[in-house]
Amino acid sequence: MQQSLDGLLRRDKSLGIRSISTRIFSHPKKDPGVFNEAHLFLRAFHRSAGHCLVMLDYEGCGARAETKDAIETSIETRLAQNGWQNRSAAIVLDPELEAWVWSDSPHVDSILGWPCGGTNLRDWLIDGGFLEPGSPKPIRPKEAVDAALRYARRRRSSALYRELAEKVRFSHCHDASFVKFLSTLRSWFPAGQRLETHK
Repeated sequence: MQQSLDGLLRRDKSLGIRSISTRIFSHPKKDPGVFNEAHLFLRAFHRSAGHCLVMLDYEGCGARAETKDAIETSIETRLAQNGWQNRSAAIVLDPELEAWVWSDSPHVDSILGWPCGGTNLRDWLIDGGFLEPGSPKPIRPKEAVDAALRYARRRRSSALYRELAEKVRFSHCHDASFVKFLSTLRSWFPAGQRLETHK
């Protein structure tokens, strides 16, 4: 996720925002740590940073008894109580980051190593039961990425996710978590505004 975000946030014009300065942290306890401790982890930065955005996968976060919206609200409430009121947001990717991979961009296929074996990627996913005909993305996006990479004999890596983030068109992405990501950034950093230092 760190590499994906770094790649995405460099595309300020494509995102429709001004150029921004960022610091991206990975929680040492992964998604459960983000859910349980993001407000504590980020408390030290509330005076030096203008905004904070917390992101985690729904699967693996340890809070599957809660809805995605309830998890976001819980994190945002705790952030507000720890110095981030009105300048923080939480985004839960359902089921995980790979949901953002699947777009109609031809870069997805080429970065994942397709066409491969004489067929195109979407047909292969349908034949393998990973994708329903007419559906924009697989029900199990991470498993579909892993299977496609295995078949194409490509290794899963952070660099691959960064390349996807840097190249894939997202103008037609309707994933709820990506829509929130985009609208949050646009509300915080409108295109044309100059960078301001938080004091």
